[in-house]
Amino acid sequence: MRRFATAMGLLVLGFAASVLAEQAVIPDKSEIVYVTTQMGVPVDGGFSRFEAHVDLDPKRLQSSSIGFAVDTSSVVFPSDDVVKELAKPGWLDSAHFPKAEFKSSRIRDLGGRRYEIAGALTIKGHASEIVFPISLSQSGSTTFATGVLTIKRLQFGIGQGEWSDTSLVADDVQIKFKIALSGVGPL
Repeated sequence: MRRFATAMGLLVLGFAASVLAEQAVIPDKSEIVYVTTQMGVPVDGGFSRFEAHVDLDPKRLQSSSIGFAVDTSSVVFPSDDVVKELAKPGWLDSAHFPKAEFKSSRIRDLGGRRYEIAGALTIKGHASEIVFPISLSQSGSTTFATGVLTIKRLQFGIGQGEWSDTSLVADDVQIKFKIALSGVGPL
């Protein structure tokens, strides 16, 4: 009987671990875009490659965590010349800083499937604590985390030299994301 109980315990633990391991980003349903302002005109761009570590349980937020790594060389912009410029040291410096990373330190329930995420955002070796809201929704077995946050590009060393003039390129950059997740479970 004891072996049966041990085997059942291991089976339950194995099932729980496999459920958590199945939490994953669905890349073709996810996006990270940004809006910057050049000479007073909003311009949209984005990133085509990013990865995430998601361990999200709305019922156990204290033990949940979220981490993202964005491939800075995967920047998308309407102009190929600007894409080449953004890879240079004065901007994203993709050769030396291939990833921009976020790691959560706290997730707080705001009610109504809305949450506040706090953590460290690191871009070009500059780390800053940020806080931003997300909303969760579900469609079938897919959970969507959506949100908007604004960062100050100069705080991260993005756009140096003549490009640090905020009348040319605004300091505020709005980041919008929609991340599709599998394996989260019912909200």
